Amino acid sequence: MLTKNTVKKSIDNLPDIFTIDELIEQLIFVEKIEQGIKQSDEGKTISNNDVKSIIEKWSS
Repeated sequence: MLTKNTVKKSIDNLPDIFTIDELIEQLIFVEKIEQGIKQSDEGKTISNNDVKSIIEKWSS
């Protein structure tokens, strides 16, 4: 979930003229990053080796 402060910072990082689509993309991007950080803090991560194993199974 985004905070007002995060949204304000995101808007400040955009150029003076932007489209609503660019704003939405920026907000989605920031939200996904925050979700990833939260998951990492909670230990909900997958090791590189596990990811490699998963990908190898896809190509089999």
